[in-house]
Amino acid sequence: MKSGLSLVVTVLGLATLSAQQPTFRAGVTLVTTDVIPRGDRGQFIADLTRDDFTVLEDGAPQKIESFVMVQGGRTFNLLTPSSAAAAPDGLVLPQARPTTSDAVGRVLLIVVDDLHFEPELTPHVRRLMQTIVDTLLHEGDLAAVVSTGPSFIETGLTYDRKIIAEAAKKIRGSGYLAAEIFKMLENSQGPGDIRNKAQMAFYTAYGILADLEQVANRRKAVLYISTGYDFDPFAEGRNSRDRIMGGRFSDPLRFLVDQENPYFSLGRVTSDIDLFRLTRELTLAANRANASMYTIDPRGLAGTTDAGQYVDQSEWRTYIQKTTSTLKYLAEETGGFPIVDTNDFEGALKRVDAETSDYYVLGYYSNNPDPAHRSRSLEVKVNRPGVKVAARRGYSLKPDGKPPRPPAIKK
Repeated sequence: MKSGLSLVVTVLGLATLSAQQPTFRAGVTLVTTDVIPRGDRGQFIADLTRDDFTVLEDGAPQKIESFVMVQGGRTFNLLTPSSAAAAPDGLVLPQARPTTSDAVGRVLLIVVDDLHFEPELTPHVRRLMQTIVDTLLHEGDLAAVVSTGPSFIETGLTYDRKIIAEAAKKIRGSGYLAAEIFKMLENSQGPGDIRNKAQMAFYTAYGILADLEQVANRRKAVLYISTGYDFDPFAEGRNSRDRIMGGRFSDPLRFLVDQENPYFSLGRVTSDIDLFRLTRELTLAANRANASMYTIDPRGLAGTTDAGQYVDQSEWRTYIQKTTSTLKYLAEETGGFPIVDTNDFEGALKRVDAETSDYYVLGYYSNNPDPAHRSRSLEVKVNRPGVKVAARRGYSLKPDGKPPRPPAIKK
């Protein structure tokens, strides 16, 4: 199993950037959240003050202790918290790039889930990586790349865009084709090692996000390149007597309940439950790190599949819908947005660039001292008419003394 990426952080001469260690122990540690207020025409509103914001945790108002605005990548520290934890130990600080204190960039993490896109998509993902470098990475941004599988990519945070671009040459997809899934042996966990591969991908991302908690007061975005997840793909076709495309519809009796081969099974129910548990835990980890996930489906506008894949078109559409829904969930629950069902990757990345360049960072000390109350909802309001606010919806406490791990799948 791949360990989490050891993130490299920099202070860039600003003590406030690494002054807080967000382990989220209520009442002790500063809880921070990024907020993007926009007007009726979608423009960023840059003249707000602390008094214009209201932060609610589980419906209870919180006192804003720190207030930072970033516009065009330039940081304006408008309010410093009255109390802060000591800087975390054990972090390796790279050589700081010469920049001014008000031109601090972002932290961009690129996760290439090569376990979950097919080999034929490898050229598309490599081009997508170059588009990310050309469109999204700017002077002062820290970026890192990690893969979940056989591409074996693990670069530390760097200012050098060339290192990120060079990493694209190592990318090679290893996801299963539909025809390969039909040939797999099945057990109680479904076909082959589909769940194990998904769990490996989630563990990799989870470890990275745990490291990312150490970075404070900087916009953190995770670009997650994957085709999504389905623990029980093409279930009807795998259990059909005739798996050739359209074959299972040739017998009208297949539309009725078949007692010898019922479509309902407990394994299909538990597969969806396990998938939800893993995706939910990943969103909780991202929210603890105050990192927005932008999921990218390299398939773009997915069309039909060929007869050689042994899958009916209706099942293929169901598979596409289910896998993209997992990508949508990861993004929408962490304050990002999914880049799915589109071939305009450059346009979508420009939107990511805009959302990660103009924002406010609000910090507060939670007035709820109960550490057993792990999941907490967040709501940010602006007391101006016509203002739309984009912010994360909640965060989760991490139990003290326990290593951060996603839930294991029981065998």
